[in-house]
Amino acid sequence: MKVSEVMTAPPVCVTPDATLVEVARLMAESAVGSVLVVVDGALHGIVTDRDLAVRGMGGGLDAGTRVDAVMSARVVTVEAVESLEAAHRTFRRTGVRRLPVLDAGRVVGVLTIDDLFLDLFRRFTDLLGPVAWSVLQEPPGPPRQAGDPDEP
Repeated sequence: MKVSEVMTAPPVCVTPDATLVEVARLMAESAVGSVLVVVDGALHGIVTDRDLAVRGMGGGLDAGTRVDAVMSARVVTVEAVESLEAAHRTFRRTGVRRLPVLDAGRVVGVLTIDDLFLDLFRRFTDLLGPVAWSVLQEPPGPPRQAGDPDEP
């Protein structure tokens, strides 16, 4: 399976001149913990809710400060065509929780640890669904005791 099949798209993006308060509101409205800082489709950085709290508010910055003052400019990315296994290795190797997804250098999505969990849960559901259905189809019987024969 490829990253593009599991990533969240489109990503939530801002330009470097967006203010901290604008970014915080956008995160709240979009229910995300990070936004990508993008110029003409090219990734310039990422800002997380933690960046806003620690570097922004904790650093005494004004709410009108530009987001590029707190963003991380060195961003670990993954390509949309890469396998999920490659993305897993990148997450493990770097310790990040979010990977901007690129396609030919342009931002097309974000892959998060949560996206991987949701994919895993979907796979378990697909695998266990038929088993659970067959259990539900069998009529309940008395509890089995040790030594009971296998056949009624």
